[in-house]
Amino acid sequence: MKWSQIKFHPERALSYLGSPSIVRLADGALLASHDYFGLAGCPKNHEGEESLTSIYRSEDDGASWINITHIMNCYWSSLFIHAGAVYILGTSQQYGSIVIRRSEDGGFTWTHPKDESSGWLFSGGVYHDPPNYHCGPMPVVAHEGRLYRAFEDCDPPGWGNFQAGVISAPVDADLLDAANWTMSNKLPFDQAWIPRGWDAQRANPAGWREGNVVVAPDGALWNILTFEGGSVLDEKAPRLRIEDDGKTLSFDPDSGYIDFPGAKAKFVIRRDPVTGKYLSLVNNLANKDILERLASDLASQRYRARHPMRQRNVMSLTASDDLWNWRIVKELMRDDTGLQPEESIAFTGFQYVDWQFDGADLIYVVRTAYRGARNFHDSNQIIFRKLENYRDTL
Repeated sequence: MKWSQIKFHPERALSYLGSPSIVRLADGALLASHDYFGLAGCPKNHEGEESLTSIYRSEDDGASWINITHIMNCYWSSLFIHAGAVYILGTSQQYGSIVIRRSEDGGFTWTHPKDESSGWLFSGGVYHDPPNYHCGPMPVVAHEGRLYRAFEDCDPPGWGNFQAGVISAPVDADLLDAANWTMSNKLPFDQAWIPRGWDAQRANPAGWREGNVVVAPDGALWNILTFEGGSVLDEKAPRLRIEDDGKTLSFDPDSGYIDFPGAKAKFVIRRDPVTGKYLSLVNNLANKDILERLASDLASQRYRARHPMRQRNVMSLTASDDLWNWRIVKELMRDDTGLQPEESIAFTGFQYVDWQFDGADLIYVVRTAYRGARNFHDSNQIIFRKLENYRDTL
């Protein structure tokens, strides 16, 4: 595999690298971010929560990276460019408040969200008191004069309790002013909505998280989410309708699921401005036979025992012409360590990818568990890669 390493963290640190995001700046430099997680060694704030993000800059098209700053009380955050500035939008900590920061100098310095006029958008509760805002580094989407971004409220914190939501603001507004932002209703997943044909007992509890705001070909606005359900191998993603300028979010369980390779791990959907096709970089389940076999022997892997049908040692480019029907077009990453297939699934992960269109290429950053990681989930590297001339694969 060929890549450049943005960050490596040794296993003995008991701190792991998460939530990568990337943008290309107007001056040609690349800016990347990631945060840290882990109960034992991870940096934590005054509430004992993970809350630190690091910012990196590359002046040589991703060949090398320099850590230019750290941001406290910044978590699960995505970088985006708007009106000539770079922003970072996410939560203040694991299950925290929704906050936004702006940089006017290419990521070296950032505003501080000290109140509602400077980037403190929606307040979370103390520690795990609700609301407990959650997200991943998800896209910020412009549509009909507004910017949209998906979040969840996890109440109470725990699997299956993610309530989907969307925030939005006018494109010409001061994005640091909380008064300019609107939040939709919060929609919890009802276990009665488990897709038809699933074994409800085995699938319980199912849950959605890490939503993508996407504009469909007909102009309708949707929130398409990561979705898992117990020991079920089906890869289905729920689509939630966004209406009323982001005030209303709804779900129809009869027509609300699409077959989506990679639905079980965080994914980002963007629309190609040239071809009009929708693309995503995903962890598709490439070895379902092995996953079924592993499901009967889970004692050695805590994460596998909790979520047995996860596979992240393969990462692929997928495409859709209409947003609803998806196909795998190219495998981008697969474990090359020589591990046996079962061990590779247990210890290697190329996951939580963030990516951008970059002229004729795709650039992407990957949360990576590889060569020394204690399991596929607890990532020890953040890496950068480029897919050149990606339209040739479509």
